[in-house]
Amino acid sequence: MSIFTGAGVAIITPFNEDGSVNYEEFGRIIDDQISGGSDAIIVCGTTGESSTMDHDEHIEVIKYCVEKVAGRVPVIAGSGSNCTREAINISKRAEEVGANGLLCVTPYYNKCTQEGLYQYYKAISDAVNIPIIMYNIPGRTGTTIQPETAVRIAKEVKNVVAIKEASGNISAVAKLAALADGCIDIYSGNDDQVLPILSLGGKGVISVWSHVAPKKVHDMVYAYLNGDTATATKLQLEAIDVIGALFCEVNPIPVKAAMNMLGYKAGPVRAPLTELSDAHKELLEKALKDYGVL
Repeated sequence: MSIFTGAGVAIITPFNEDGSVNYEEFGRIIDDQISGGSDAIIVCGTTGESSTMDHDEHIEVIKYCVEKVAGRVPVIAGSGSNCTREAINISKRAEEVGANGLLCVTPYYNKCTQEGLYQYYKAISDAVNIPIIMYNIPGRTGTTIQPETAVRIAKEVKNVVAIKEASGNISAVAKLAALADGCIDIYSGNDDQVLPILSLGGKGVISVWSHVAPKKVHDMVYAYLNGDTATATKLQLEAIDVIGALFCEVNPIPVKAAMNMLGYKAGPVRAPLTELSDAHKELLEKALKDYGVL
């Protein structure tokens, strides 16, 4: 069932100063993430600024990522939308260019019902043949996939095999895990909650933190899965401050700043996002130095 186990990086999209995609640097980041231990590449998600891309650019970035990865790890493409027709179109095109799976965020702004969520994922699933990860992030979308709905979708809709849980509500994740009884893979969508979700049967994390420490995130997940909870706990707790710094402003503003600090040409964020404030730059730089990666 699993598309991947471990730490998948929710990869940034580096831009040139004119706002175009810096494909040369994108390739470098992809290579470094894979060699560093990332178990999957999640492309054109929130961290990749997909909401600022038109459809053709969105697919071009996915296609480049698939070709650059060349089968070394799974490539999971962000393809959700607040319009079901758009989500279907992006999902089909992502499959055509070789994505191994899809990460489909719940419809945003519309605030559909639980039945609407079921119909949304069913319609996407009916149009493609690759696995789908639902993405529950109510803080951004205004919509929550209730545990009962997630389990219903997993049991009744082909291809829906997992959920990225970024609600921050561990009680809801526990209820989901209990109701699912193994019928759906659960990935943490919050870097500071990876171990709690693993303890409830999670398969890993879709991570922003992996940008600055891919080996540590990979090692943490596998230490836990292999029974070394002490090492896993140590790695999680050692990273709490740097994780906080990576989310001191809205994602992906801080992580792109971090990647620039680490010597990558991550470039600017696209409007309406703005560059990291000077005060937060100081906080982030200190956190990266204290963590030992800068």
